[in-house]
Amino acid sequence: MSNISTHILDTSLGKPAAKVRVWLEREQQGQWRAIAEGTTDADGRARELTPDELPAGHYRLHADVGGYFTADNRETLYATAIIDFVIKDAAQHYHLPLLISPYSYSTYRGS
Repeated sequence: MSNISTHILDTSLGKPAAKVRVWLEREQQGQWRAIAEGTTDADGRARELTPDELPAGHYRLHADVGGYFTADNRETLYATAIIDFVIKDAAQHYHLPLLISPYSYSTYRGS
């Protein structure tokens, strides 16, 4: 089971952000390498981003918020929202919600 998940909510509309492309990168020896990709479901969730647990390390979760807003004919300042985080305990689950609007985004560690 994946130890990474996200839930993207469009706070400007008060609804889940469906069909947002998300991808995960891992930093290894100073280089970033894409390791997983997915799309949020109708509830704005990417529940199983990776097929297996990820080892401890430095990661980035990217969300194509520019594509999401463009598809809805809305302007946005941000092309990509990036959550830069570190996994210290590979046995834990890391749920990383993302709250977006055309001119802001924020995140926190969820449960």
